[in-house]
Amino acid sequence: MFKQTLMAATTAAILATSVTAVAKESPYADPAPAIEYRQKSFSLIAANFGDLVAMLKGKKEYNAETAQKRADAVAALAHLPLEAFAVKGSDKGDTKAKPEIWDNWADFEKKMGDLQTASADLAKVAGNGDMGDLKKAIAATGKTCKACHDDYKNK
Repeated sequence: MFKQTLMAATTAAILATSVTAVAKESPYADPAPAIEYRQKSFSLIAANFGDLVAMLKGKKEYNAETAQKRADAVAALAHLPLEAFAVKGSDKGDTKAKPEIWDNWADFEKKMGDLQTASADLAKVAGNGDMGDLKKAIAATGKTCKACHDDYKNK
């Protein structure tokens, strides 16, 4: 219960200070906080998305209200990490990001946009109770995650 409350509170705090991810400018002058920001953003995306996957697989009972909250969080959070990659020097340090991100910025930016689009589509269907719709939307969103991880994340 504490973990769910903490996750909900953290998600709410991030959503309350919603940031438009514009890769050309970033509020970070130093790479360390930028790396931490994007890692925490991805952790929150994974936690919320993981709950949806658990519902789909029957590991958690499907609850339309909770599914909608999780999907809305993923859709909002998907906009956060990109700006933190634009910080000079954030390719070094405590990061699993591959240097190819900065060599192929346009492709990376497109893949982050694909995540934003797929997660917005997920949010449109997560609470409607149709497990077929949910399965398709989860698969599409997961595919965008995998595409980026395959090319741009060290294991």
